[in-house]
Amino acid sequence: MPSRNCWYQFTVKGGREGSDIDALQLTQVCEKLGAGEILLYCIDKDGTNSGFDIELVRHISENVSIPVIASSGAGKVELFSEVFEKTDVEAALAPGIFHRKEVSIEAVKEHMRERGIETR
Repeated sequence: MPSRNCWYQFTVKGGREGSDIDALQLTQVCEKLGAGEILLYCIDKDGTNSGFDIELVRHISENVSIPVIASSGAGKVELFSEVFEKTDVEAALAPGIFHRKEVSIEAVKEHMRERGIETR
């Protein structure tokens, strides 16, 4: 079992409060209640530009049957291919780096094409 906090609980109110429900339990309940996809955001990675939380994304995507979208932590184009190569994630997003013009969308798409990963 992973040791990171976001494995054991999800946060509410902008990350200021924790809950006793773990992330996997929550996503599985959401799936049973009819959620069509999971937008998986790890507050520990937000703004770090150090990459998506690969362990968390893998853990969740392997244990639900609905699509998972990875969010938070991307800071360079290589981090997008990494999340697709190491997990079963359906999509990844990183709006902050695009809005701040740190990385262009076209650069990410080109990198993904070079790695043989389909993008839209």
